[in-house]
Amino acid sequence: MSMKRNLTLAFAVFAAVAAPSAFATNGYFSHGYSLKEKALAGAGVAMPQDAMASSTNPAGVVMVGQRMDLGAVWFRPERSYSVDANGGFWGMGGGIPESVDSDKNDFLIPNFGAVWVLDPNSALGLAVYGNGGMNTTYPGSAQRGAGTFFGGAFSGNAHAGVDLSQVFMNLSYARKINETSSWGASAIIAYQRFKATGLSAFANFSNDRAHLTDNGYDSSTGYGAKLGWTGEVSQGLSLGASYQTKISMGEFDKYKGLFAENGGFDIPSTWTVGLAYQTTKSSTLLLDVQRINYTDVKSVSNRETNLTGCMGGDTSQCLGGSEGAGFGWKDMTVVKLGYQWETNPAHTWRVGYSKTKQPIRDDELMFNILVPAVVEQHFTFGFTNKMSKNNELTLSAMYAPEKKVSGTDAVMGENIQIKMTEYEIGVNYGWKF
Repeated sequence: MSMKRNLTLAFAVFAAVAAPSAFATNGYFSHGYSLKEKALAGAGVAMPQDAMASSTNPAGVVMVGQRMDLGAVWFRPERSYSVDANGGFWGMGGGIPESVDSDKNDFLIPNFGAVWVLDPNSALGLAVYGNGGMNTTYPGSAQRGAGTFFGGAFSGNAHAGVDLSQVFMNLSYARKINETSSWGASAIIAYQRFKATGLSAFANFSNDRAHLTDNGYDSSTGYGAKLGWTGEVSQGLSLGASYQTKISMGEFDKYKGLFAENGGFDIPSTWTVGLAYQTTKSSTLLLDVQRINYTDVKSVSNRETNLTGCMGGDTSQCLGGSEGAGFGWKDMTVVKLGYQWETNPAHTWRVGYSKTKQPIRDDELMFNILVPAVVEQHFTFGFTNKMSKNNELTLSAMYAPEKKVSGTDAVMGENIQIKMTEYEIGVNYGWKF
């Protein structure tokens, strides 16, 4: 297959991924991107296995041979919020206890990767994959019981929610240091789009109410880099490490009255370190530790309680201001454990488990009903069937059990609970060329 045809397919998939998505696993970062790594709870920085290797560690590109991988996942996040009879300033729940589920729970998300071997010691890689997760759609006014109505999530009868999609196009170069170690670097082009609805109740707390809500989709682009290394340090033990820079994105001009810094919404830096230990000739144990630095991004990490400063006349803390109120997210550290074994040359099996602490504070839940990304555990499973020397089929599955966060909102006194459960099934076809 020619490089021109490969690139054409890559850009087609890029356009498809740019459609609305709903990842919401480790905050709004996926637990993994390669289907093989997904089945290992996202572990794999020290063990590249396919053409999606650069999404975790660009050093792996030179270790997987010339190949292409094309896959997709069905993802189902179940999100909801509930309030008690307090009602509070916003009247959430209409003065009665209320539990509301988000609509639109099913999403199809593709991914693509290709590797071209330049010579025995170097290779180029291309990977296209996505993030997302700030996706909710809560209904407007509706009847609950005989003659009882409640308003939208914040007020009135407006549907409320947000939709964020992020797509990464990762072009990598990797080179072997020796037969068992390599380094790599990626240039990353990022594209994102966003819309918000039903947030007019916050108009008095915005520096630009005309650009606060219900303005349709807006988009922005940015550029970043990823660096990585992997190598065998002793017989059967490999280490790996990668770092992705913060990606400075263009502003969402249509929402410069919502996000801090006049619509700023950058992509935070991340780093991952890990090991792969060959327990037998046919099995490997993997352990990764990933750090997601959400505090790089003011729109995500600024405290909701900055609204109190806005009420006191400090416009810098109003929505859209230089220190505008945000979701109050903390940085996340994710520990990922995976185990892989071959039962015969054609069949490889995988299981995984990851654990983290969700990033949302229990006294800042008002904004976070829009982004209830609170799951803390992932249980994963998958296998690969080698159909021939050059073709294979990989399946993966993920379950993130329900996690609830409850508290009294520090600004408006709402007693709120948010919760989320997730399911995912993916399939990937890989072939060497």
